[in-house]
Amino acid sequence: MRETCPGERADRILAGPGAFARAEAPSEDDARPTGGALTEEAEPGSRRAAADPATDDYKPRLRERLWMFRERLRAKAGMNLAYRVVIGVIGGAVLAAGILMIPYPGPGWLVVFAGLGILATEFHWAGRVNGFAKRHYRRWVDWLGRQHLATKLAVMGGTCLIVLVTMWMLGLFGTVGGWLGLRWSWLASPLFGP
Repeated sequence: MRETCPGERADRILAGPGAFARAEAPSEDDARPTGGALTEEAEPGSRRAAADPATDDYKPRLRERLWMFRERLRAKAGMNLAYRVVIGVIGGAVLAAGILMIPYPGPGWLVVFAGLGILATEFHWAGRVNGFAKRHYRRWVDWLGRQHLATKLAVMGGTCLIVLVTMWMLGLFGTVGGWLGLRWSWLASPLFGP
């Protein structure tokens, strides 16, 4: 069986069942087994045995189905643009939420990397930014791990200060003070007033 490049294999998968049967017959030089082909060593029901796209009962894996779906969208200019806009909006929203979460305890950086990962599925620049951000995040964590306890406590204190200021700005101190019967003016949010 002759080896095919990924694009040719994808074209045959997109062509539907039996596409290999319609293709040119392999020469005797190409009769060697390939890594993904079903060979005598692999049992037909094993996970090592790759399904043959030439058979009518071939079902592509999820990754192949998603890839084929994306290729069908890419072939239509209007659908391709709409898909890219939707990915841009979703990825941008996740990225913005992650950036807002960075100063707070929790998964801020994880959400930033997830947003950049979503954007990187369609935009090359996002993949480069994601790699850059991961490298510098790793450098920050490594640097902080090497610091004296006083530096670590100062970073933790700064994070606590940011959280407390945010709670005050959102009026949470005034709300809780109202529940406890405390009507101190400094508890009121400067954004929402007394």
